[in-house]
Amino acid sequence: MKFFIDTASLSQIREAQDLGVLDGVTTNPSLMAKEGITGTDNILKHYVEICNIVDGDVSAEVIATDYAGMISEGENLAALHPNIVVKVPMTRDGVKAIKYFTSKGIKTNCTLVFSAGQALLAAKAGASYVSPFIGRLDDISTDGIQLIDQIRTIYDNYGYGTEILAASVRHPMHIIQCAEVGADVATCPLSAITALFEHPLTTLGLEKFLADHRKAGQQSVKA
Repeated sequence: MKFFIDTASLSQIREAQDLGVLDGVTTNPSLMAKEGITGTDNILKHYVEICNIVDGDVSAEVIATDYAGMISEGENLAALHPNIVVKVPMTRDGVKAIKYFTSKGIKTNCTLVFSAGQALLAAKAGASYVSPFIGRLDDISTDGIQLIDQIRTIYDNYGYGTEILAASVRHPMHIIQCAEVGADVATCPLSAITALFEHPLTTLGLEKFLADHRKAGQQSVKA
Protein backbone atom coordinates (compact mmCIF):
# COMPACT_ATOMS: atom_id res chain seq x y z
CA MET A 1 0.00 0.00 0.00
CA LYS A 2 1.23 3.48 -0.86
CA PHE A 3 1.55 6.20 1.80
CA PHE A 4 0.57 9.74 0.82
CA ILE A 5 0.76 12.65 3.24
CA ASP A 6 -2.24 14.98 3.37
CA THR A 7 -0.79 18.42 3.95
CA ALA A 8 0.60 21.57 2.36
CA SER A 9 3.43 21.86 4.92
CA LEU A 10 6.80 21.63 3.18
CA SER A 11 8.55 20.75 6.45
CA GLN A 12 6.20 17.84 7.11
CA ILE A 13 6.54 16.63 3.52
CA ARG A 14 10.33 16.71 3.83
CA GLU A 15 10.16 14.82 7.13
CA ALA A 16 7.92 12.15 5.60
CA GLN A 17 10.20 11.92 2.55
CA ASP A 18 13.23 11.48 4.81
CA LEU A 19 11.54 8.49 6.48
CA GLY A 20 11.82 6.67 3.16
CA VAL A 21 8.17 5.56 3.03
CA LEU A 22 6.47 8.47 1.26
CA ASP A 23 4.86 7.80 -2.12
CA GLY A 24 2.97 11.04 -2.78
CA VAL A 25 1.04 14.04 -1.47
CA THR A 26 -2.55 15.20 -1.42
CA THR A 27 -3.52 18.75 -0.59
CA ASN A 28 -6.40 21.17 -1.03
CA PRO A 29 -7.22 24.88 -0.67
CA SER A 30 -8.01 24.51 3.04
CA LEU A 31 -4.60 22.96 3.73
CA MET A 32 -2.94 25.68 1.65
CA ALA A 33 -4.71 28.37 3.67
CA LYS A 34 -3.60 26.67 6.89
CA GLU A 35 0.00 27.21 5.79
CA GLY A 36 -0.71 30.83 4.88
CA ILE A 37 -0.54 30.14 1.14
CA THR A 38 -3.06 32.39 -0.59
CA GLY A 39 -3.46 33.84 -4.07
CA THR A 40 -3.42 31.82 -7.28
CA ASP A 41 0.22 32.50 -8.17
CA ASN A 42 1.46 31.55 -4.70
CA ILE A 43 -0.63 28.38 -4.66
CA LEU A 44 0.69 27.28 -8.07
CA LYS A 45 4.25 28.00 -6.99
CA HIS A 46 3.69 25.98 -3.82
CA TYR A 47 2.49 22.97 -5.82
CA VAL A 48 5.75 23.06 -7.78
CA GLU A 49 7.76 23.25 -4.55
CA ILE A 50 5.94 20.15 -3.28
CA CYS A 51 6.62 18.31 -6.54
CA ASN A 52 10.32 19.14 -6.23
CA ILE A 53 10.42 17.33 -2.88
CA VAL A 54 8.37 14.22 -3.64
CA ASP A 55 9.10 11.62 -6.30
CA GLY A 56 5.47 10.45 -6.59
CA ASP A 57 2.07 11.87 -7.48
CA VAL A 58 0.88 15.18 -6.04
CA SER A 59 -2.87 15.86 -6.11
CA ALA A 60 -3.72 19.49 -6.91
CA GLU A 61 -7.38 20.44 -6.56
CA VAL A 62 -9.47 22.50 -8.97
CA ILE A 63 -11.62 25.24 -7.42
CA ALA A 64 -14.12 25.55 -10.27
CA THR A 65 -17.35 23.56 -10.04
CA ASP A 66 -18.42 23.92 -13.68
CA TYR A 67 -17.08 21.77 -16.52
CA ALA A 68 -15.37 24.53 -18.50
CA GLY A 69 -13.76 25.94 -15.37
CA MET A 70 -12.49 22.53 -14.28
CA ILE A 71 -10.96 21.89 -17.70
CA SER A 72 -9.21 25.28 -17.74
CA GLU A 73 -7.87 24.97 -14.19
CA GLY A 74 -6.97 21.30 -14.58
CA GLU A 75 -4.94 21.85 -17.72
CA ASN A 76 -3.05 24.69 -16.04
CA LEU A 77 -2.33 22.51 -13.00
CA ALA A 78 -1.20 19.55 -15.11
CA ALA A 79 1.23 21.80 -16.99
CA LEU A 80 3.02 22.74 -13.75
CA HIS A 81 4.87 19.45 -13.28
CA PRO A 82 4.71 15.82 -14.52
CA ASN A 83 3.85 14.62 -10.98
CA ILE A 84 0.64 16.66 -10.78
CA VAL A 85 -2.64 14.74 -10.53
CA VAL A 86 -5.71 16.92 -11.10
CA LYS A 87 -8.11 16.57 -8.18
CA VAL A 88 -11.75 16.82 -9.31
CA PRO A 89 -14.94 16.65 -7.19
CA MET A 90 -17.47 13.84 -7.58
CA THR A 91 -20.16 15.74 -9.48
CA ARG A 92 -21.70 15.35 -12.94
CA ASP A 93 -19.40 17.98 -14.38
CA GLY A 94 -16.52 16.45 -12.41
CA VAL A 95 -17.04 13.03 -14.00
CA LYS A 96 -17.26 14.64 -17.44
CA ALA A 97 -14.02 16.48 -16.73
CA ILE A 98 -12.34 13.24 -15.64
CA LYS A 99 -13.33 11.65 -18.94
CA TYR A 100 -11.84 14.61 -20.82
CA PHE A 101 -8.60 14.59 -18.80
CA THR A 102 -8.26 10.84 -19.29
CA SER A 103 -8.52 11.29 -23.07
CA LYS A 104 -5.68 13.81 -22.87
CA GLY A 105 -3.44 11.59 -20.74
CA ILE A 106 -3.84 13.77 -17.63
CA LYS A 107 -4.01 11.84 -14.35
CA THR A 108 -6.98 12.56 -12.06
CA ASN A 109 -8.10 12.03 -8.49
CA CYS A 110 -11.88 11.96 -7.99
CA THR A 111 -12.44 13.41 -4.53
CA LEU A 112 -15.35 13.66 -2.07
CA VAL A 113 -16.52 10.11 -2.75
CA PHE A 114 -18.92 8.65 -0.20
CA SER A 115 -20.58 5.72 -1.98
CA ALA A 116 -19.70 2.68 -4.08
CA GLY A 117 -21.89 4.03 -6.89
CA GLN A 118 -19.86 7.23 -7.05
CA ALA A 119 -16.64 5.20 -7.11
CA LEU A 120 -18.01 3.11 -9.98
CA LEU A 121 -18.79 6.21 -12.04
CA ALA A 122 -15.31 7.61 -11.41
CA ALA A 123 -13.68 4.38 -12.54
CA LYS A 124 -15.80 4.20 -15.70
CA ALA A 125 -14.73 7.75 -16.56
CA GLY A 126 -11.09 6.65 -16.22
CA ALA A 127 -10.05 8.30 -12.94
CA SER A 128 -6.49 7.47 -11.90
CA TYR A 129 -7.51 7.60 -8.23
CA VAL A 130 -10.79 7.63 -6.34
CA SER A 131 -10.84 9.15 -2.85
CA PRO A 132 -13.44 7.77 -0.41
CA PHE A 133 -13.49 9.89 2.76
CA ILE A 134 -13.60 7.22 5.46
CA GLY A 135 -13.19 9.50 8.48
CA ARG A 136 -16.12 11.69 7.50
CA LEU A 137 -18.28 8.60 7.05
CA ASP A 138 -17.27 7.41 10.52
CA ASP A 139 -18.36 10.82 11.83
CA ILE A 140 -21.94 10.10 10.78
CA SER A 141 -21.94 6.54 12.16
CA THR A 142 -21.31 4.93 8.77
CA ASP A 143 -18.53 2.36 8.27
CA GLY A 144 -15.90 4.00 6.08
CA ILE A 145 -13.76 0.85 5.91
CA GLN A 146 -16.74 -1.13 4.64
CA LEU A 147 -16.98 1.33 1.73
CA ILE A 148 -13.33 0.69 0.86
CA ASP A 149 -14.07 -3.04 0.91
CA GLN A 150 -17.09 -2.59 -1.40
CA ILE A 151 -15.12 -0.53 -3.89
CA ARG A 152 -12.26 -3.06 -3.86
CA THR A 153 -14.71 -5.87 -4.71
CA ILE A 154 -16.33 -3.90 -7.55
CA TYR A 155 -13.02 -2.84 -9.08
CA ASP A 156 -11.64 -6.38 -8.89
CA ASN A 157 -14.82 -7.79 -10.43
CA TYR A 158 -14.39 -5.70 -13.57
CA GLY A 159 -10.66 -5.07 -13.72
CA TYR A 160 -10.80 -1.30 -13.26
CA GLY A 161 -7.35 0.25 -13.01
CA THR A 162 -8.48 3.13 -10.79
CA GLU A 163 -6.53 3.13 -7.52
CA ILE A 164 -8.46 3.38 -4.25
CA LEU A 165 -7.01 6.28 -2.29
CA ALA A 166 -8.42 6.18 1.24
CA ALA A 167 -8.83 9.78 2.40
CA SER A 168 -9.83 11.40 5.67
CA VAL A 169 -7.59 8.85 7.41
CA ARG A 170 -7.19 10.03 10.97
CA HIS A 171 -5.22 7.49 12.99
CA PRO A 172 -2.94 4.45 12.59
CA MET A 173 -5.75 1.90 12.92
CA HIS A 174 -7.42 3.46 9.88
CA ILE A 175 -4.20 2.78 7.96
CA ILE A 176 -4.07 -0.86 9.08
CA GLN A 177 -7.75 -1.41 8.32
CA CYS A 178 -7.33 0.11 4.85
CA ALA A 179 -4.40 -2.21 4.20
CA GLU A 180 -6.45 -5.22 5.33
CA VAL A 181 -9.27 -4.55 2.86
CA GLY A 182 -6.98 -3.71 -0.04
CA ALA A 183 -6.85 0.07 -0.41
CA ASP A 184 -4.10 1.01 -2.86
CA VAL A 185 -3.21 4.23 -1.06
CA ALA A 186 -3.81 5.82 2.33
CA THR A 187 -3.44 9.59 2.58
CA CYS A 188 -3.15 10.89 6.11
CA PRO A 189 -1.47 13.35 8.45
CA LEU A 190 2.20 12.74 9.23
CA SER A 191 1.20 11.94 12.83
CA ALA A 192 -0.80 8.89 11.70
CA ILE A 193 2.18 7.52 9.77
CA THR A 194 4.72 8.10 12.56
CA ALA A 195 2.34 6.50 15.08
CA LEU A 196 2.89 3.21 13.25
CA PHE A 197 6.43 3.18 14.63
CA GLU A 198 5.22 3.06 18.19
CA HIS A 199 4.64 -0.03 20.35
CA PRO A 200 5.30 -0.27 24.09
CA LEU A 201 6.96 -3.68 23.75
CA THR A 202 9.38 -2.28 21.18
CA THR A 203 10.31 0.52 23.57
CA LEU A 204 10.69 -1.86 26.53
CA GLY A 205 12.64 -4.36 24.45
CA LEU A 206 15.09 -1.72 23.23
CA GLU A 207 15.57 -0.42 26.77
CA LYS A 208 16.34 -3.94 27.97
CA PHE A 209 18.82 -4.60 25.16
CA LEU A 210 20.64 -1.36 25.95
CA ALA A 211 20.63 -2.07 29.69
CA ASP A 212 22.04 -5.57 29.10
CA HIS A 213 24.71 -4.11 26.80
CA ARG A 214 25.75 -1.58 29.45
CA LYS A 215 25.82 -4.32 32.10
CA ALA A 216 27.99 -6.55 29.92
CA GLY A 217 30.37 -3.64 29.30
CA GLN A 218 30.68 -2.92 33.02
CA GLN A 219 31.43 -6.59 33.78
CA SER A 220 34.10 -6.62 31.07
CA VAL A 221 35.81 -3.57 32.59
CA LYS A 222 35.79 -5.16 36.06
CA ALA A 223 37.32 -8.38 34.70
